[in-house]
Amino acid sequence: MSLKYEKLIRKMTLAEKAIMMSGKNTWETVDLEKYGIPSMVMSDGPHGLRRQAGAGDHLGLNASLPATCFPTAAGVANSWDEALGEEIGEALAEEAVTMGVNVILGPGLNIKRSPLCGRNFEYFSEDPYHAGKMAAAYVCGIQSKGIAACPKHFAANSQELRRMANDSVVDERTFREIYTTGFEIAIKEGKSKSIMSSYNEVNGVYANENSHMLQEILVDEWGFDGFVVSDWGGSNDHALGVKNGSHLEMPGTGKSGMYDIIHAVENGDLDEAVLDQRLDELLNVIFSTHQATEDAKGKTFDVEAHHNLARKAAEESIVLLKNEDQILPLKPGTKVAVIGDFAKTPRYQGAGSSLVNPAKQPEAILDVIGSTDLDVVAYEQGYIRNRKPNQKLTKAAVELAKKADCS
Repeated sequence: MSLKYEKLIRKMTLAEKAIMMSGKNTWETVDLEKYGIPSMVMSDGPHGLRRQAGAGDHLGLNASLPATCFPTAAGVANSWDEALGEEIGEALAEEAVTMGVNVILGPGLNIKRSPLCGRNFEYFSEDPYHAGKMAAAYVCGIQSKGIAACPKHFAANSQELRRMANDSVVDERTFREIYTTGFEIAIKEGKSKSIMSSYNEVNGVYANENSHMLQEILVDEWGFDGFVVSDWGGSNDHALGVKNGSHLEMPGTGKSGMYDIIHAVENGDLDEAVLDQRLDELLNVIFSTHQATEDAKGKTFDVEAHHNLARKAAEESIVLLKNEDQILPLKPGTKVAVIGDFAKTPRYQGAGSSLVNPAKQPEAILDVIGSTDLDVVAYEQGYIRNRKPNQKLTKAAVELAKKADCS
């Protein structure tokens, strides 16, 4: 196979090629100035940028730059609107380039198989076709601005419990029809430039070292020509991963990953020609996404416009299960009691790697209900979140509800 950057790669030592396959730190790839290779920056997340200003960490401990907090994938999927997904992707990319981000680590499109999966809110659907179509829309939107999307987590990652040790045992037909269909659509229709491997094993082989997934399916069948990045800490055998179709282990492992590659080449376990091919594919994305962030230096994004888009997405994604008696919309002048802690301080988004520092805080019900033509009687907290029931607060809420037509 001919290499796009063959002349450059021929100049590099084995150590230089090897070190490129591990991160420089938590979020950046290695840069080699003497070859004109810039660092590539990756950032969470699926529903809003989490570009950390200081020292990076993948757990969301350090503060990140202000960004728009869009509705989660679980919410936007209810819109069934691919155009909306693409519009959100474009907005995410507009914010990313102003923050120097080359790769957005999303969208998330694992299949919801357990209600106990702590990241279900980051995933679109329990239906693989729907998840794939929405993911492809996000990918198209993100990549329209010159940077890369990174669908995740490939594949069969449907629980968080023991996520780095569990084995997803699944027959081939089910694997293809349920667990990889969404990724196939995201790759074939969205033309994603990268993809993230999952923590778990698939039929006894870790995803990041799984040649059936990363080579036979992803490349040979789907025609993927981007790079594969491990989930953070999800590289188990770096040299084997590179051999079987993975490119980049994240976060950086110092020189440990470099030595793994060097020793594997010297021992004959990894063909240097395969290493060259992986590096060429990685360099292609590094160089192709670099100009977008260079062009955006010193620029900002339209905070108000993006906030309005987030509101629009939330409105388009609302699902009304039943309205048989035409209760909604409430008639003008209806006496309304506002009850609940969330009405004053809403709960939104997730924690950890999904935590966005909102450029503009989402509106609470109490902030906006006064602008309607309803008769707001009063507000009562009713409860304290994450605490046992409080009789005093409950009683006050009940008494208030008696004074209103609805609450």
